[in-house]
Amino acid sequence: MATFEKVDVVIVGAGAAGAVFAAVLTRAGKKVVLLEQGPDWQLSDLISSDIWARRLRGSGPPIRYEGRHPVGRTGDHGWGTGGAALHYSANFPRLLPADFNMKSEHGRGLDWPISYADVAPYYDRVAREIGVSGDAKAEERWRPPGEPYPMPPLKTFRHGEVWVPGFKSVGITVAPGAVGVNSTEYQGRAACIHDGWCGAGCPTGALANPQATFLGEARAKGAQVRALSYVTRVLTNAQGTRVTGVEYYDDRKERQVQDASVVVLAAFASQNPRLLFNSATDKHPRGLANGSGLLGKYVMAHAGATVSAIFDEDLQNHLGSFGYQFVSYDRHPKTTRKSAFGSTFWNTGAAQKPTDARGIANVRPDLFGKELDEFLKGKARGLARITAICEELPSIENRMELASEKDELGFPLVRIVHSFGQDAVGLFDAAIEEGVEIAKGAGAKEIWPGRAIGPQHLLGGTIMGKSANDSVVNSYGQTHELANLYVAGCGIFPTESSANPTYTLNALSLRGAEQLAANWGSIAS
Repeated sequence: MATFEKVDVVIVGAGAAGAVFAAVLTRAGKKVVLLEQGPDWQLSDLISSDIWARRLRGSGPPIRYEGRHPVGRTGDHGWGTGGAALHYSANFPRLLPADFNMKSEHGRGLDWPISYADVAPYYDRVAREIGVSGDAKAEERWRPPGEPYPMPPLKTFRHGEVWVPGFKSVGITVAPGAVGVNSTEYQGRAACIHDGWCGAGCPTGALANPQATFLGEARAKGAQVRALSYVTRVLTNAQGTRVTGVEYYDDRKERQVQDASVVVLAAFASQNPRLLFNSATDKHPRGLANGSGLLGKYVMAHAGATVSAIFDEDLQNHLGSFGYQFVSYDRHPKTTRKSAFGSTFWNTGAAQKPTDARGIANVRPDLFGKELDEFLKGKARGLARITAICEELPSIENRMELASEKDELGFPLVRIVHSFGQDAVGLFDAAIEEGVEIAKGAGAKEIWPGRAIGPQHLLGGTIMGKSANDSVVNSYGQTHELANLYVAGCGIFPTESSANPTYTLNALSLRGAEQLAANWGSIAS
């Protein structure tokens, strides 16, 4: 075992959140080490093929999934530097003001300890820093005014445009979607070539993945990335008042210790609680930062409602990006649906590929062999689909906890128990029915509603709040009980809205990292 020279900050996870913290803290002159469980991918490793893309997704220790709607491993998982943001759709919708005040306005769910106004400047900052393409003016029908996006919207294609009349037929207005993909050359990074392989990673740098943005900057400023490093515990002093670093196992399965003045947990949403539970001591018998008993609680996922359809034309649906072309917040107000409470976010226009994430073949899971082959040959070129992301309310019963099974090093695995409540199911059902009407209004020849409710995006488990009585961290991701321990990522969201979480994750990470840098003297010493 080796104990490495003490550094200012050790960051667990080199994905989207960890990359932001690394960039901000290296700007402040701090010595930063990132420990990444997976490989150290470079842009040159990214190949536009689903077979190769599988290297970038789920791996690592097993997770036990339970409940009526188990979350499962999906394309939202990442493996290696860049995390899930190395191969994501880069959809960048923002939360709206009502999302932050659900409890106080409606008596449902939880309130955030901050408002939209606290986060809005960081949305604008992130857009400038990493490059976002979109039409801010068009979005102002739904949200408060903000800065223009630094690039115009991405080019649209027929498989997105074909749905616009259908949305209009049911009274829904759409606008170009904001995406973390370059519509023009930006800060030395190329413009998108519209080949639709974002889900396999983008070797050109047009996709705003951490390698091409925050992580690349941090490394250029001296941040060290140690890949194939499996962190098992956060270490504390004898008094249990401060964290002192982390324990991890390297690629040779040898135990190492990295001492640090500050620890930032920026692993996947399921792994941060696991680390905190596994770091229990006599001073923190229920796990670190768990004085409230809420560690691992309020796990959330989105209910993704998809309607696929065949149109009588070649839509060239392989073109574009893996993200959306058009979006609508018209169904975002929490009381829009008579049958259910919560938000729905409509989007359409993602490129269709033969992938195992959201690919062409899996729109007809009922087909096998010859019938599937005939479908792919005869109808796949006319395929397009729309998706409604439906909000789930936070429930304390949806939780992460340690499992009885252990990994090869003897540390308990994490168990995730998740079931959608009545409101999420109601939103899903209403969206499916509305999607069918949209498809009819768009002139679809065949319509296939996806009737099986499927969880997307894992959030919660380390929620923010006002005190150690109601949450794990404050609004900056700083744990209430240990001032020099931070948690970053969408696990700190107390509610999820119906928006893809990565844009907000970036904004919150930028806000939290700058608070840490500005108050370094009182936090790190």
